[in-house]
Amino acid sequence: MSLEVAFTLLVAAVGLERVAELVVSNRNAAWSLARGGVESGRGHYPFMVVLHTGLLVGALVEVWVRRPEPPAALVWSMLVLCVASQGLRWWCIRTLGRQWNTRVIVVPGAPRVTGGPYRFIPHPNYVAVVVEGFALPLVGGAWITAVVFTVLNAGLLATRIRAEDAALGRLTEGAAA
Repeated sequence: MSLEVAFTLLVAAVGLERVAELVVSNRNAAWSLARGGVESGRGHYPFMVVLHTGLLVGALVEVWVRRPEPPAALVWSMLVLCVASQGLRWWCIRTLGRQWNTRVIVVPGAPRVTGGPYRFIPHPNYVAVVVEGFALPLVGGAWITAVVFTVLNAGLLATRIRAEDAALGRLTEGAAA
């Protein structure tokens, strides 16, 4: 099997994983909104959708057009990082339970989650996003996509983390009152 075909299968698997995430996210968002959840940061969400879709499409196009020949050590090490990032992502989803979704929706009075990977760092899901954002394209040798996504994602995450921290701050303030 050629690298291009194997990489296409990997990206398709990640794409299916994203569909599963969206199913969980939509269910959890509806649950949160039904309980008075308040959404913050709507303005950056469409850019996030385009950027994450662009990661998958861009990596595929780059691999099929450029046909790079990455060294096996790069392919396998980046594949391990991709799998690890998926594990971390689903650990976050499981830890947050009904409170997890792809939007920033906070339910007033809900407890702030501090277990699981949140014991160690405040935004572990974004660690998974960052790692996957460079590792997935590099499995196929798509270094241009890896660089472009990483730079654009850094700006997006700065905005998103500010919105999320502000929303979570209101949750904490409301719980203290």
